[in-house]
Amino acid sequence: MASAMILAAGLGTRLRPLTDELPKPLLWLGDRPLVAHIAGQLAAGGVRRAALNKSHLAERFTRDLLAAFPLPVEVLHEPEPFGTAGGLANAAGALGDGDVVLWNGDILIDLDVAALRAAHGERGAAATLAVAPRPAGEGTVGVGGRGEVVRLRGERFGEEVAGGDFVGVQVVGEALRRRLPPRGCMVGDVYLPWLREGRPLATFAAPAVWHDIGTLAAYLAASARWLAQRGLPSYVGPGASVAEGVDVTGSVVGAGARVEGAGALRGCVVWPGARVAVGVDAGAPGERAVVTTQGRVVRAAS
Repeated sequence: MASAMILAAGLGTRLRPLTDELPKPLLWLGDRPLVAHIAGQLAAGGVRRAALNKSHLAERFTRDLLAAFPLPVEVLHEPEPFGTAGGLANAAGALGDGDVVLWNGDILIDLDVAALRAAHGERGAAATLAVAPRPAGEGTVGVGGRGEVVRLRGERFGEEVAGGDFVGVQVVGEALRRRLPPRGCMVGDVYLPWLREGRPLATFAAPAVWHDIGTLAAYLAASARWLAQRGLPSYVGPGASVAEGVDVTGSVVGAGARVEGAGALRGCVVWPGARVAVGVDAGAPGERAVVTTQGRVVRAAS
């Protein structure tokens, strides 16, 4: 059975104060949390079961939230984050043997999961990293003539013909899963030692456009792309209300939210259930801001 793991135990420190209310993978993106978009892509790519690790604000991963996912997800609690490699090691019992799709829970990308899995199987690789293309010498990964990893974190393992950015999605095979440490990083503690031994890792060509939602600006950019992909000038969720005097442009207003006052709301995200008044005082949102359910207004740097 095809399995996957969503890494969701990070602290999200660069996104505070948003992540004081929600873990990064649960940030609202359009009509659902980011992690729900990931689960949908995994299911569409033939994955039939998944695990998800949680640590920071673990209680936010509710039973109702998980029940809405299109595939069964077993949630594993980590009292403190075990790291990307340690999290996968800890999920061995939930995932069983064989290859596992490993997806960082703060990554939004339109990736063909079925094609990634197929490419991994055809290559017989220990792991296959999804890499967005860049010119040779650029990005976080160097790619050789056979699509193998020849540069990673500045270390070189062969002749580079193309560069790229590792997008935080990969397939990890059984041989590498047996080497996972109980705590540690997939790149630093697993992939680099493997490459230093002269063993190959494969790459898979990922879309050039993707979002690592680690900053407020990246979060707002991902929200804008969600609207653009659907041809929507804005989105107002079920049960939300927007006052007649508010001009909503390029913004997402979550379910049950209330936007009052008069003025413009441009390039903003209003979380479900939030209450906010536009144009009332200096603390009101206008452009490129996030309004949390608890009423925080967080602006992106200009």
